[in-house]
Amino acid sequence: MSSTSLGMAHTSSRSAILDVIRAAGTISRVELTHATGLTGATISTVVRRLMNEGLVVEAGRAESTGGKPRRLLQLDPNARYAVGVHLDHAGITYVLANLGGAIVARWRKSGAGSDDPQEVVARMVGEIDAMVTRAGVDHARVLGVGVVSPGPITASVGMVLAPPIMQRWADYPLGDALEEAVGVPVLLDNDATAAAIGEYWAGGIEKTSAFAALYMGTGIGAGVLVNGAVYRGSSSNAGEIGHICVDVDGPECWCGSRGCVEALAGPAAVVAAAQAEGLDLGQPDRTVAEQFAAVARSALRGEAAAQAILQRSARYIGVAAQTLANIMDVDLVALTGPSFAVAGSIYLPTVEEQLGRSFFARGSHAVRVTISSNASEAAAVGAAALVLQSELAPRQSGLRLPAPLLAESDGAKPSAALG
Repeated sequence: MSSTSLGMAHTSSRSAILDVIRAAGTISRVELTHATGLTGATISTVVRRLMNEGLVVEAGRAESTGGKPRRLLQLDPNARYAVGVHLDHAGITYVLANLGGAIVARWRKSGAGSDDPQEVVARMVGEIDAMVTRAGVDHARVLGVGVVSPGPITASVGMVLAPPIMQRWADYPLGDALEEAVGVPVLLDNDATAAAIGEYWAGGIEKTSAFAALYMGTGIGAGVLVNGAVYRGSSSNAGEIGHICVDVDGPECWCGSRGCVEALAGPAAVVAAAQAEGLDLGQPDRTVAEQFAAVARSALRGEAAAQAILQRSARYIGVAAQTLANIMDVDLVALTGPSFAVAGSIYLPTVEEQLGRSFFARGSHAVRVTISSNASEAAAVGAAALVLQSELAPRQSGLRLPAPLLAESDGAKPSAALG
């Protein structure tokens, strides 16, 4: 076998073993052999290397079944860390996850706004450094930074077509600029796709054949997991349901089309409708996200005009969810993202009703709709999960994600009170 083949075999074995240990919590070498199909000699060699790297430790012995008690292995959760960043116009959300997947720090700061991308990147570098320091984590243990933002994106450049409020980011080399500044690998992805990964890894999603995270932040998108594997499409931009046309003669959308769901029902459309109705949205210099939240609060207080505006938005969102469910045949839709964090309870009944009435395969199975318990930071959590996957368990596209692990665990360090 060539040296290249040997290296690939080691990487594959290392990945498989790390995945199984992570999913199991604690496991013996013999159980690893059965779970991975690798030989005992390979298990011993790779586990020894992982222990030398400080990634895996022994955690006592299993109960005896008649022979010598087996030594148990587990990940050392504090051996490595990953930073997840959700970059948006309205706010930048940061999380710090340990190797075991627990969130040990979280921070939300001012968004990109209309600032120059170089200035925002410089601020992000300082805020990442401050979060890691305040969490008491050795910077040398940080594997990398995952950054997610509104799509469409490319892995090398970032946003190739940006919404109007983030137009200055179009074709800005975000990954290269940030990686050069922070000195660790940087991964880029679509925020809706990352939100789906975040939902799955946070442990709130039951095992399911097809799951969609319907994401609404600045815009509207979706991430889809099929049998635990992310469905990305050819450029990692699958799930752009905000740009499904629901009115061919509708208003122009920033994407270049007309009558898109986002143009008719997204946060900016809701805010514009509220302004046209003369609703009080606070100071005029507030962000779209802040103004959308004001509309949601008015609706939750029972104000009829605000309720009508959000119900109209919810009907379009319901149609988008129906379209996604029909195409991907999902059995679970989670409403997630900052906008659903403040208004999910208003949208949920309408989306449920639309799917219950019009989902094509409803005779075969229902589509369950939930509101994410982690809606405001699911994208950032997913960004951290991307780093853990890429750096510790690199896997071929389409392979199944590990079992959900990104959760606040009893053994995790309490979340730092940052920001």
